[in-house]
Amino acid sequence: MASTIKRDPLYQLLLAGEVEQFNERRRAGEACDLIACDMRSLDLRKLDAVDLDLADCYLHQADLRGLDLSCANLRGASINGAKIAGTYFPAELSAEEITLSLLHGTRMRYRNK
Repeated sequence: MASTIKRDPLYQLLLAGEVEQFNERRRAGEACDLIACDMRSLDLRKLDAVDLDLADCYLHQADLRGLDLSCANLRGASINGAKIAGTYFPAELSAEEITLSLLHGTRMRYRNK
């Protein structure tokens, strides 16, 4: 699946670097569609990622440092070259999957339970 630039208003906030406004609007109950979005090179360090569906997202070179992604869906996402120091990933993603995606841009696959 190819990543896209969508017209979703909350996604547009992320593209504009307005992460805190994105968080506020989500907390207020506004829905967003981030599936398969292109988020390359975005600074997402302040993103509240709880229950975000980031499936098939293109996160190459994104700054994900310190994020808690443990409750986000990253199935099929790619993080090639992203900054991930201190990032907390879902338990269903193995260290090998994360490393392969980080180094080679592979799409992350969740391990079966």
